[in-house]
Amino acid sequence: MPRTDVVFYQEDEEDVPVLDWLKELRRTDQRAYESCVAAISRLSEFGHELRRPLADILRDGIYELRIRKGRVNYRILYFFHGRNLSILGHALTKEDKVPKADIERAIRRKKAFEENPAQHSYSEQE
Repeated sequence: MPRTDVVFYQEDEEDVPVLDWLKELRRTDQRAYESCVAAISRLSEFGHELRRPLADILRDGIYELRIRKGRVNYRILYFFHGRNLSILGHALTKEDKVPKADIERAIRRKKAFEENPAQHSYSEQE
């Protein structure tokens, strides 16, 4: 299977939710950060073929990357755009189920991305 490109969803020029979350996680828990980055790398490598326990579908085309460090569950919500593009749309730390509000937010971001991929794709400024 071809490699899957992973893109960070961008709300606007200064709001890249998953990237911002990862930066904060790196500052507070380096090991958890490294585990999340490794999970993103696996998503890039396996794309649609990634399964439990590392990934699962929630609903409406929203999937979750599942990372656990100790008692803490980290989740990165993502969706696919075409065959070989996945978009990281939302991230959270949770105790039990992913809250409905977080899934709804990811669905809104998915719709916004589908309407204008260029506007909602993060790329580093040079």
